[in-house]
Amino acid sequence: MTLRILLALAGLLCGAGAAAQVAGDPTLPPPSLGDPAAAPAPSRAALPELQSILVSREAGGRRVAVISGEMVRQGSRWHGAVVERLGENEVVLRRGRATQVLRLYQSKPPAVAVVPPKPENNAKKETQ
Repeated sequence: MTLRILLALAGLLCGAGAAAQVAGDPTLPPPSLGDPAAAPAPSRAALPELQSILVSREAGGRRVAVISGEMVRQGSRWHGAVVERLGENEVVLRRGRATQVLRLYQSKPPAVAVVPPKPENNAKKETQ
């Protein structure tokens, strides 16, 4: 009887391992990374995406941004544009006379400031 139970448990354990393998390893890189032909071709008309900004709080400190996966510094070039300014939430690119402002969190709606209504002038009360 115990042999039958042990065999049943072994069968369950083997089945659980197979089910875990079906789910895949979340730490493995995507298949397209190993085979460049499987990766979608990058679009040349894709808009630049501001992904990160690092601004040092020290005077004269580092200012670095990541635009579409590439690290840039203030004053450097990115795809023909000059990184004119790096702020805490935006980067300004300049191509000739045209400028383009990239903001962090562009996909989110802008924050709405709630302004309380002005109190009515209570100085002019009706007199009896």
